[in-house]
Amino acid sequence: MPITPETKPMAVTPDDTLATKTPSSALEPLREPAYRRIWGASFLSNFGQLILGVGVAWEMTRLTDSPAMVALVQTALMLPLMLVALPAGAIADMFDRRKVAMTGLAIASGFGLTLSLLAYLQLTTPWLLLAFCSLIGSGYALYAPAWQSSIGEQVKPAAVPAAVALNTISYNIARSFGPAVGGLLVLAAGAQAAFAVNAFGYLPLMLAFFLWRRGQVPSRLPPERISRAIISGVRYVFHAGGIRTVLVRAFIFGLGSGTATALAPLIAKHLLGGDAATFGILLGAGGVGAVLGALTINWVHNHLGLEKAVSTLSALAGIALVGVGFSHSLVLTSIGMFLVGGATMVTISLCNIAVQVSVPRWVTARALSLFSSLLTGGIAVGAWFWGSVASWWSVEVAIIASGLFLCCLPLLAFVLRLPNINEASAESVDLDTEPEVALAITLRSGPVAIEIDYHIAPDDARSFYDAMRDVRKVRLRNGGFDWSISRDIADPALWTERFHFPTWGDYLRMRDRYTLADMAAQTKADQYQIAEQPKSIRRRLERPFGSVRWQTETPDTHQETVVYMGP
Repeated sequence: MPITPETKPMAVTPDDTLATKTPSSALEPLREPAYRRIWGASFLSNFGQLILGVGVAWEMTRLTDSPAMVALVQTALMLPLMLVALPAGAIADMFDRRKVAMTGLAIASGFGLTLSLLAYLQLTTPWLLLAFCSLIGSGYALYAPAWQSSIGEQVKPAAVPAAVALNTISYNIARSFGPAVGGLLVLAAGAQAAFAVNAFGYLPLMLAFFLWRRGQVPSRLPPERISRAIISGVRYVFHAGGIRTVLVRAFIFGLGSGTATALAPLIAKHLLGGDAATFGILLGAGGVGAVLGALTINWVHNHLGLEKAVSTLSALAGIALVGVGFSHSLVLTSIGMFLVGGATMVTISLCNIAVQVSVPRWVTARALSLFSSLLTGGIAVGAWFWGSVASWWSVEVAIIASGLFLCCLPLLAFVLRLPNINEASAESVDLDTEPEVALAITLRSGPVAIEIDYHIAPDDARSFYDAMRDVRKVRLRNGGFDWSISRDIADPALWTERFHFPTWGDYLRMRDRYTLADMAAQTKADQYQIAEQPKSIRRRLERPFGSVRWQTETPDTHQETVVYMGP
């Protein structure tokens, strides 16, 4: 019987501590030529994206006096990031991330140029503007997961936190100056110029990805169908308790942290009695705080655990928001916005890093897409809720209440404690064995049932069962279904593990997904195996009633050529 990941014990002991060695410099990733080119080009595209928002908003005010239509501009730009993110993540995991990123940028640039031409010909309408905002946003949403998940391929693993911090700095510098530049551009040359700058801003980024020579290892199996890939990504996150906790905590944090930005115009007008200039100062203070906060990500990631850092930053942001709610001084309010911006950006970046380095490469883009969707969704729902509170009571009550909400988030450590980061446990394990195949099957053949027999001493039954609960999570998050463990009534030492796959191809993909952490869970269960009685594994093709020819003269359509592409 060949040794397989179901049967082979491996001496792997994952470390439960923060295992990342942080680079000595926050600029370490810029030593990598590919990352340096892409990072520099992304700075220009971030500028263009923010200039687009200003141009569309200004053009919308020219076309209509409806506040609702003006407000829908941001919705049209952000909605694709929520709706397209997960399919885009699945596509990035299935195909070459470099090509996926270039395709998304080409879509965004193409629709941007079309919108610029329509504006130049004065053919724009309010609904046409919103439609093109969504189309441009869809291209960007296709690009984003491919870019984020490819960072680990462009820099060394230890440099990933610094790379994420640099991306954050790039965006926030653009956010600090982009809207002002966009406003001047619109005043000088019209909205069509802002649309054109956005469209051409994607081209250097496309060139940077084109020049990147990605060291991709071709998959030995064809890609999954998009629907199956999405389900695989969701199931992995659902059954990976640590990643699931990070995503839930990010959503909850988003519920309270979006208040400062969403209600900033009302803070400037009602609490400070200011005008648009005051509003700009508050946004600038938050942007500067985010940039400076990003510079501390390396230190925070290296010296604090994830839970300790997120809890501390949540409390800091909450206290700052409470201060903003009570303040009627521009200086004090700006300090509060500065602290909120910094704490929010560091918290989001740390959660992003945790997801990026803790999941295996085969599902990175999908995990990051789910993280982005939940975070964006939390901010959107929170902005709506606290805006409603401000309408029912007052702006002060909404700001203070959201601050108190953030101050309570450290209590979640008792029920939803964030995991420690262990990058090594996500490393893939290459298998050099193949399952025995004597039946004529293809990748589409199925369902496939896997049965593994263990022989366990009765005194070790409880410990073995507890270990198999961790094995259950491994099977389910890597693609298995209907997992069960049973004990033989006639022979109490005999235990049988059973799980299913929809097709033989899905089973082979599961074999390609094993990580060091997965093998450690299997090793822990295998240590209770009676040495004199080795495990046995059976792989069975389930044939539903009626699938086999009922007469010898009837052609058997299920007799197909054997196609096996195993590890």
